[in-house]
Amino acid sequence: MNVFYEEEGTFKVGAVLADNMTSLQVEAPHGKRAKIKAASVLLRFDAPSLTEFMDVAQKKAEDLDPNFLWECCESEVEFASDALAADYFGDRVTPEEAAAVLIRLHSAPMYFYKKGRGRYKAAPPKALEAALASQEKKRRQAEQQARYMQSLSEFVLPEEFKPSLFNLLYRPEKNSVEWKALDAVCAAMKLSVSQLLQKCGAIPSTHDYHLNRFLLEHFPEGTDFDDLGADQLAVLPDLPVADVTAFSIDDVTTTEIDDAFSVTPLTLGSFRIGIHIAVPTLGIAPGSPLDKVAEQRVSTVYIPGNKITMLPEPVIQQYTLSEKQLRPAVSMYLDVADDFTVTATTTRVEQVKVAANLRHDTLEEQFNESTLAGGNINHPFGRELTALWNFARKMEALRGKTNDSNNERIDYNFNLHGDHIVITERRRGSPIDKVVSELMIYVNAEWGRLLADSGVAGIYRSQGNGKVRMSTSPAPHQSLGVSQYAWISSPMRRYVDFINQRQLVGLLRGEEPPYTRESESLHMFMRNFESTYEVYGDFQRSMERYWCLRWLLQENVQVTGAQVLKENLVKLDRLPLVARVASLPELPSETAVEVEISNIDLLELTFSIKFLRKLQA
Repeated sequence: MNVFYEEEGTFKVGAVLADNMTSLQVEAPHGKRAKIKAASVLLRFDAPSLTEFMDVAQKKAEDLDPNFLWECCESEVEFASDALAADYFGDRVTPEEAAAVLIRLHSAPMYFYKKGRGRYKAAPPKALEAALASQEKKRRQAEQQARYMQSLSEFVLPEEFKPSLFNLLYRPEKNSVEWKALDAVCAAMKLSVSQLLQKCGAIPSTHDYHLNRFLLEHFPEGTDFDDLGADQLAVLPDLPVADVTAFSIDDVTTTEIDDAFSVTPLTLGSFRIGIHIAVPTLGIAPGSPLDKVAEQRVSTVYIPGNKITMLPEPVIQQYTLSEKQLRPAVSMYLDVADDFTVTATTTRVEQVKVAANLRHDTLEEQFNESTLAGGNINHPFGRELTALWNFARKMEALRGKTNDSNNERIDYNFNLHGDHIVITERRRGSPIDKVVSELMIYVNAEWGRLLADSGVAGIYRSQGNGKVRMSTSPAPHQSLGVSQYAWISSPMRRYVDFINQRQLVGLLRGEEPPYTRESESLHMFMRNFESTYEVYGDFQRSMERYWCLRWLLQENVQVTGAQVLKENLVKLDRLPLVARVASLPELPSETAVEVEISNIDLLELTFSIKFLRKLQA
């Protein structure tokens, strides 16, 4: 005796070795023995053989049209499979035919719902129609996916991909046919999505690929300011005009000129230094649309050849300290003795007319260590610059930074001319740098002290044990050597400076400052600034890395010098580019080596680097 039975949703056959009423011991065609429940048995038969029985049943099942069988059944009425077999084959149904009907019913779940062992119910017409439509859709999608995969494997972009390229790159719908095809080909070819699409010609600009990813995440509504402009500004109060001749010092690309300086002679060799900071907070009220957009953006985003400003350009033009223009400013005046010690300070809100915007590229030719040593600064502001230089050195010494290690560090300027990149080195700690940085450190520390001594809340930066943190409580900044430090000098470029300036201006004008130390909004601004400012910095560094790699390709650099930093970490010559060299032997820090560059990938921002030799000192 043989049996046809169901086990875990699969039909099987076996020869009965023992029948124990509720269970049977059976042997499969391949010889494996098993114990099955008697209730699992659907048919019993003596002939044909087990193998032949299944072959015949399967072939007959394939010949059965499920749609015809469905039409033979009364809709939504439960039936036994053997009854349907009798209707189809006639009263004398062979075991193979009965098994064929069971196999066919089981293999067509859209047409027949299983209700029990050997029992089914025909699907309702509407449900069947919907299921068949879904099946057809899946079939067409499978064909479409296969066509897409074939095209992508040949590095040809399907026409249907073009409207959804942006989403495929940055925010894919992973249930879409396009993504499934793309993902499958990437896995097969061991390529990233961006690499495959680039090979298909879908990424014409690697620069825009990185920029668009950043914009999508942090500027999803775009970088435009809509209708926000100068007409949103509040009317400026009537402010006194400062009787000074001021000048600014900035890079040639700077448009948000936040700071300017003046030097006015006093009696007996003393003089008065003016530090003048643009004051956009006078025209931008708390909670106004302009304030909200500045809060949301947190700061200006800087990348080589481009920037995304915190404030709209028309607003910047109203407050930037442009030459020959009268602009509102909050000014700190320092009375300085002939030995360059500060004898008195005062701060006021006023208007300042900047006489000139000096730029690094031209100023450095006339104001540098050599011209200072020779005492021959041939510049209209030569006397003022010399006074500021001597004052800056005095302040640096008072901070305990006479041998400032920054003097040995190199800054890099990235200048774009179309797709051509020029990267130049500039030693940090030059006279220009020292003058500007020392005056900014001084004003930020002193205004931070003024806020704290007056009991006015502010956002401070402190540093201890190598860690920089922000808080609403003043604390020492060990690296700078000051008792407290609050960013206030860049209100058009950083929202923390903007907030602190708003507090300072309120104090100076005898008004109630908008925020207290307990204000939840103040703490929210601080937290948001810290996280977002870090993201902006990471993006700037990644784009600088991108342009370094572009420069290596542009200059066809395959072998270059480098300097060992530590262990297997080196810094390439002429570039702010650091890499790990697995093949680097153990060498002391600052050892000069020669390395080989290859396999530059502008999408992944990676490259291969190999140690060649140690260079002679």
